[in-house]
Amino acid sequence: VQLVESGGGSVQPGGSLRLSCVASGFTVSSSAISWARQAQGEEGLEWVSSIDSDGREAYADSLKGRFTIFRDNAKNTVYLQMANLKPEDTAVYHCAKGKPPLMLHPGQGTRVTISS
Repeated sequence: VQLVESGGGSVQPGGSLRLSCVASGFTVSSSAISWARQAQGEEGLEWVSSIDSDGREAYADSLKGRFTIFRDNAKNTVYLQMANLKPEDTAVYHCAKGKPPLMLHPGQGTRVTISS
Protein backbone atom coordinates (compact mmCIF):
# COMPACT_ATOMS: atom_id res chain seq x y z
CA VAL A 1 0.00 0.00 0.00
CA GLN A 2 1.38 3.38 -0.98
CA LEU A 3 -0.03 6.88 -1.21
CA VAL A 4 1.79 9.70 -2.98
CA GLU A 5 0.68 13.30 -2.65
CA SER A 6 1.43 16.15 -5.04
CA GLY A 7 0.10 19.53 -6.07
CA GLY A 8 1.27 21.68 -3.23
CA GLY A 9 2.90 25.04 -3.75
CA SER A 10 2.96 28.66 -2.74
CA VAL A 11 -0.03 30.87 -3.51
CA GLN A 12 -1.41 34.18 -2.33
CA PRO A 13 -4.36 34.42 0.03
CA GLY A 14 -7.58 33.88 -1.87
CA GLY A 15 -5.91 31.54 -4.32
CA SER A 16 -6.67 27.92 -5.12
CA LEU A 17 -4.80 24.65 -5.28
CA ARG A 18 -5.69 21.09 -6.17
CA LEU A 19 -3.86 18.35 -4.32
CA SER A 20 -3.61 14.82 -5.68
CA CYS A 21 -3.22 11.53 -3.85
CA VAL A 22 -2.29 8.60 -6.08
CA ALA A 23 -2.81 5.19 -4.52
CA SER A 24 -1.12 1.90 -5.31
CA GLY A 25 -1.63 -1.52 -3.82
CA PHE A 26 -5.37 -1.05 -3.37
CA THR A 27 -8.27 0.70 -5.07
CA VAL A 28 -9.44 4.03 -3.69
CA SER A 29 -13.06 3.14 -4.43
CA SER A 30 -12.87 0.28 -1.93
CA SER A 31 -11.66 2.31 1.02
CA ALA A 32 -12.14 5.56 2.83
CA ILE A 33 -9.40 8.06 2.05
CA SER A 34 -8.62 11.06 4.21
CA TRP A 35 -6.65 14.25 3.97
CA ALA A 36 -4.97 15.65 7.04
CA ARG A 37 -2.50 18.46 7.54
CA GLN A 38 0.30 19.38 9.88
CA ALA A 39 1.26 22.98 10.39
CA GLN A 40 4.80 23.90 11.26
CA GLY A 41 5.38 23.61 14.97
CA GLU A 42 2.33 21.43 15.52
CA GLU A 43 2.83 17.92 16.78
CA GLY A 44 -0.21 16.18 15.46
CA LEU A 45 -2.20 15.93 12.28
CA GLU A 46 -5.35 17.97 11.82
CA TRP A 47 -8.03 16.05 9.96
CA VAL A 48 -9.26 17.94 6.92
CA SER A 49 -11.61 15.73 4.92
CA SER A 50 -12.56 12.16 4.09
CA ILE A 51 -14.35 10.37 1.30
CA ASP A 52 -15.93 6.99 2.01
CA SER A 53 -16.01 4.03 -0.34
CA ASP A 54 -19.62 4.91 -1.11
CA GLY A 55 -18.60 8.45 -2.04
CA ARG A 56 -19.85 10.23 1.05
CA GLU A 57 -17.78 13.27 1.88
CA ALA A 58 -16.94 14.74 5.26
CA TYR A 59 -15.13 17.94 6.14
CA ALA A 60 -13.76 19.68 9.18
CA ASP A 61 -16.33 22.31 10.15
CA SER A 62 -13.89 25.16 9.73
CA LEU A 63 -13.17 24.17 6.12
CA LYS A 64 -16.65 23.50 4.79
CA GLY A 65 -17.40 25.48 1.68
CA ARG A 66 -13.77 26.06 0.77
CA PHE A 67 -12.42 22.51 0.36
CA THR A 68 -13.83 19.73 -1.81
CA ILE A 69 -12.72 16.11 -1.84
CA PHE A 70 -13.38 13.88 -4.82
CA ARG A 71 -11.86 10.88 -6.55
CA ASP A 72 -11.19 9.53 -10.01
CA ASN A 73 -11.52 5.77 -9.86
CA ALA A 74 -9.96 5.31 -13.29
CA LYS A 75 -6.81 7.07 -12.08
CA ASN A 76 -7.01 5.54 -8.60
CA THR A 77 -6.57 9.06 -7.28
CA VAL A 78 -8.24 11.20 -4.64
CA TYR A 79 -8.12 14.96 -4.93
CA LEU A 80 -8.52 17.87 -2.55
CA GLN A 81 -9.64 21.06 -4.25
CA MET A 82 -8.88 24.04 -2.04
CA ALA A 83 -10.30 27.50 -2.70
CA ASN A 84 -10.14 30.90 -1.02
CA LEU A 85 -6.98 29.82 0.74
CA LYS A 86 -5.92 31.59 3.91
CA PRO A 87 -2.54 31.93 5.63
CA GLU A 88 -3.75 29.54 8.33
CA ASP A 89 -4.09 26.83 5.66
CA THR A 90 -0.30 26.74 5.42
CA ALA A 91 0.78 23.18 6.28
CA VAL A 92 2.05 19.91 4.92
CA TYR A 93 -0.93 17.97 3.59
CA HIS A 94 -1.01 14.19 3.79
CA CYS A 95 -3.45 11.65 2.48
CA ALA A 96 -4.07 8.38 4.26
CA LYS A 97 -6.10 5.21 3.96
CA GLY A 98 -9.07 5.17 6.27
CA LYS A 99 -10.52 7.95 8.38
CA PRO A 100 -10.29 9.12 11.97
CA PRO A 101 -9.50 7.68 14.37
CA LEU A 102 -7.65 5.18 12.16
CA MET A 103 -5.73 6.69 9.26
CA LEU A 104 -3.06 4.39 7.85
CA HIS A 105 -0.20 4.56 5.38
CA PRO A 106 0.08 8.35 5.14
CA GLY A 107 2.15 9.62 2.25
CA GLN A 108 5.17 11.86 2.54
CA GLY A 109 3.00 14.93 2.18
CA THR A 110 2.90 17.97 -0.06
CA ARG A 111 3.65 21.44 1.26
CA VAL A 112 1.14 24.25 0.91
CA THR A 113 2.20 27.81 1.68
CA ILE A 114 -0.24 30.71 1.67
CA SER A 115 1.50 34.05 1.79
CA SER A 116 1.28 37.46 0.25
